Amino acid sequence: MTRYEEAKQRYAEFGVDTDAAIAKLREVPVALHCWQGDDVGGFDSKDALSGGILTTGNYPGKATTPEQLMQDMDKAMSLCPGKKKLNLHASYAIFEDGEFADRDKLEPKHFKKWVEYAKARNMGIDFNPTFFSHPMVKDGLTLSSPDEEVRRFWINHGKACIRISQYFAEETGVPCVMNIWTGDGYKDIPADRMGPRMRYKEAFEEILSEPHDPAMVKPCAESKVFGIGVESFTAGSAEFTLSFAATHPGCLPLMDNGHYHPQEYVSDKISALLCFFPELALHITRGVRWDSDHVVLLDDETKEMAKEIVRNDALDRVYMALDFFDASINRISAWTVGFRSWQKALLNAMCLPNESLKRLQDEGKFTELMVMQEEAKMLPFADVWEHYCEVEGVTAGPEWFNEIKKYEDEVLSKRG
Repeated sequence: MTRYEEAKQRYAEFGVDTDAAIAKLREVPVALHCWQGDDVGGFDSKDALSGGILTTGNYPGKATTPEQLMQDMDKAMSLCPGKKKLNLHASYAIFEDGEFADRDKLEPKHFKKWVEYAKARNMGIDFNPTFFSHPMVKDGLTLSSPDEEVRRFWINHGKACIRISQYFAEETGVPCVMNIWTGDGYKDIPADRMGPRMRYKEAFEEILSEPHDPAMVKPCAESKVFGIGVESFTAGSAEFTLSFAATHPGCLPLMDNGHYHPQEYVSDKISALLCFFPELALHITRGVRWDSDHVVLLDDETKEMAKEIVRNDALDRVYMALDFFDASINRISAWTVGFRSWQKALLNAMCLPNESLKRLQDEGKFTELMVMQEEAKMLPFADVWEHYCEVEGVTAGPEWFNEIKKYEDEVLSKRG
């Protein structure tokens, strides 16, 4: 009997079918974010990041061209089990033959190469307007700016991104989650909080008025607790974005688990939102004291978020995307660790006796519930993970890092 067969038998004693869990996970798409590979740089500007965005570190071998970024993503995906989706920012437009279009003039053709890339790999595409690192971010504001010219520029950018999202969905046949996040806010205590938020609301509504198929384009409102340079006030707070999504049909709430106060947990919020929203979206990250976008690990909150999705039968209601960037370590390794960690969290959640644990809670058997939850932690999950990776054709253990070291020697070290 193999280790997996023994593990399968042990799980069966708890009422868990590990074969079924693996089969289910293989069909769950997780969006891999392009911006980990080039430190959120993009290809539409050579200027440094601004607008509340910051990446730290200068590890050698950063991708500087679309081709290099795609090559790096391929390497990361080759080391990760599971179904992938591509997640892009508008700043990753690819211009050819000396052409350039500012963000308010972006067109689907500027993302044609990304569509070709995704279709060749049987992936859908998610999309994010880029409301940062641009001269038209004035005094830290975009959609909430009192300057009509600034606001109009960013509204037009958002509407262009709706059209591009429709193009992605039509080309790939997969719904495109289009997430709107801005870092709008003030460094110190503002004299007016209502005005910026009303301008933000009206601008957001105008963006959503751009024609699109709601079955294929999924606009989202993402909140922010604070950021660099906007420590005292954020226009798009959790209350603002959640209320906006709740009152605008077709707009999903998007929760980034780094965008809340340190003792707030998105794992607790998922079921609350599922009571009211048919669908929601997540940006999965790891905040350390603040929204620092550390690489996702298999830590307690990561596991708890996955449990909430799985045990509430919401795998088809929650759009999942990774969102972190670390330039202090090998970027491909960061992608790989993060993606594999979320895969582990999902598989672990699928291999728990969730129905039995729910029943114990409903019957008020809290002592037994605690005992069984603790016993479930000792089930041979590693053997199930190894079998899943074998089925997916990737290495289960740390041997995958040898591929990273080889890639660094042969590819990354030769980049200028």
